[in-house]
Amino acid sequence: MLATYRYPDYPYSRCVEQRESRPRRHPVTVIGAGPVGLTAALDLAAHGLPVVVLDEDRTVSVGSRAVCYAKRALEIWNRLGCAQPILDKGVVWKVGKIFHRDRMVYQFDLLPETGHKIPAFLNLQQYYLEQFLIERATADPRIELRWQNRVVGVGAKSGHVELEVETPEGRYITECQYLVAADGARSPVRKMLGLDFKGQVFHDRFLIADVVMKAGFPPERWFWFDPPFHRRQSALLHMQADDVWRIDFQLGPQADPEEEKKPERVIPRLRAMLGADTEFELEWVSVYTFQCRRLDRFRHGRVMFVGDAAHQVSPFGARGANSGVQDADNLAWKLALVLKGLAPDDLLESYDAERIAAAEENLGHSTRSTDFITPKTAVSRAFRDAVLSLAAEFPFARRMLNSGRLSTPTSYPHSPLTTRDEDAFEGGVAPGAPCVDAPVTIGGSSGWLIDALGGDFTALYFADRESVPEHLAADLAALGETIVPVRFTVVVPPTGKGPTALVDSEGLLARRYDARPGTFYLVRPDQHVAARWRAFDREKVSAALRRAIGQVSGRR
Repeated sequence: MLATYRYPDYPYSRCVEQRESRPRRHPVTVIGAGPVGLTAALDLAAHGLPVVVLDEDRTVSVGSRAVCYAKRALEIWNRLGCAQPILDKGVVWKVGKIFHRDRMVYQFDLLPETGHKIPAFLNLQQYYLEQFLIERATADPRIELRWQNRVVGVGAKSGHVELEVETPEGRYITECQYLVAADGARSPVRKMLGLDFKGQVFHDRFLIADVVMKAGFPPERWFWFDPPFHRRQSALLHMQADDVWRIDFQLGPQADPEEEKKPERVIPRLRAMLGADTEFELEWVSVYTFQCRRLDRFRHGRVMFVGDAAHQVSPFGARGANSGVQDADNLAWKLALVLKGLAPDDLLESYDAERIAAAEENLGHSTRSTDFITPKTAVSRAFRDAVLSLAAEFPFARRMLNSGRLSTPTSYPHSPLTTRDEDAFEGGVAPGAPCVDAPVTIGGSSGWLIDALGGDFTALYFADRESVPEHLAADLAALGETIVPVRFTVVVPPTGKGPTALVDSEGLLARRYDARPGTFYLVRPDQHVAARWRAFDREKVSAALRRAIGQVSGRR
């Protein structure tokens, strides 16, 4: 039990396969009701698919675990209609400070500009996040949550996947056309299929202490190298909800995990950091090591691996849960199009290509962060300490500081789904990149571009006032009937108007997209840009749309 949180109890109930004593075949089954599995289920349901979620437990995660959620993950939950309780409960922050010994050497702002609906980062204990996602999933009739359903067998069959599931009332067999394995770092599905990770294992140990206290610290990320209260090691401080503070201490590779978790070892460390007069209460303690590894492939036939089941990174930079949520965001719309017969099965190969590229990017950042935080040789430590000593005065040294490069969304410029620029753009949102938000007005009401995009293919046409080519809407409708539906959205400048147009109320939208009258953006359902042009051309848009759903091999 925690002092600040009461764990919900989700009851087990018999499913249709048990009642009928025969298998049922579902379009998609998700294994794992953590943040990534629940996001995948919500996203699939948002695309109109019924989803079964299997989880071996009957409550949310024990301990706060993941706590930092980046802007992109929050935007995904915003699209799925479940961001508001997360934003209301969590601690919003954007400033980070790096200390060396007893002085601050660098401060950064993760979102210095205004004009965004979603904040740069938010801290919230994982159990709250899961609870909010479960509440949203429970309210969706397309999602069936099955608690205390442990998968003990996975078999690939012709045209489907067969699962053997163990429950308090015995075992049953269920089937699905596609399986999403979101069953975590120890993934039983991965082991059942005989798959293994490649990569690096780190042996340095770290202590997590969640502490309840009334503190005067601001809601910022503070990271210390070699602080006076924990010499020759590192420490991290983050604020969470309910006056709970996450504190990490580097312990070194020789530390005994069981000994270090004992209160008589933890409390003196905290007192040295917080001061002898600070009143606090231990909420949760854990000792961890970590890995930077991944599967060779994330797609194995009809089994798709997401989150920690597919890749593992160090916690520095908050890349674990955030990248897993982006896995779900990337996969769901593709599965939906394939299951609806609107795209070929080969579209799912792009999930492998795009998210492996994302994993490699995250693994690279994570490994470099770990090497900087925990140098392995005297030479690397001397380099690290020199950078820290210089950073307070010299900007060039600050660029080399690395206390964990914080999670940013991955772009897919080299994806087979992405159409390269043919026209000249000086900036803006390049093909493959996630869309950037901006304030807009529609029908006289203030709003945000990120809400207007939704979860479908969307065409953004930047018009001069209300002048839109008469044929444009008809051409897009025709493409929607022959390829895949496309939502048509007109953007007009601040002086423009129109009952259905998005008014670029502050001019930020045109600036952020390097748009002028006639500019046309084609946006994917996961809100990444598929292609853009300076003028609409039906044949070019048709080719880009087919490429974006896997009907065209290669790209131009």
